[in-house]
Amino acid sequence: MTDYVAPGQQRHLRACMLCSLVQLQTKFMREGCPNCEEYLSLAGHMEAIEECTSQVYEGLITLLDPKASWVARWQRLDGYVKGVYAVKVTGTLPDEKVQEIVSLGGNYTPRDGSANND
Repeated sequence: MTDYVAPGQQRHLRACMLCSLVQLQTKFMREGCPNCEEYLSLAGHMEAIEECTSQVYEGLITLLDPKASWVARWQRLDGYVKGVYAVKVTGTLPDEKVQEIVSLGGNYTPRDGSANND
């Protein structure tokens, strides 16, 4: 299966609010988020996809080698899978999801630019 998105399908792209990975809504539904599935459980759950991903994002970054990329380090994407990521994702995760992520040992940094602590 290819990751090509036809121009008419771009309106179906969504960005994960935890890692900022951008992919088709149907791919989130089918496979979940390859970086965050253990925290967000998106696969097969449309309500979770709508709560934890956003159609509103700015800029795109294509990462082929996240471990070696300075852009990946700058965007806090190092350690994630290769793919297309949003620079900024509008929206925040629901409080109960944030608490669940923290209880599972994860870390949540909003991808909307509100937590610029560099």
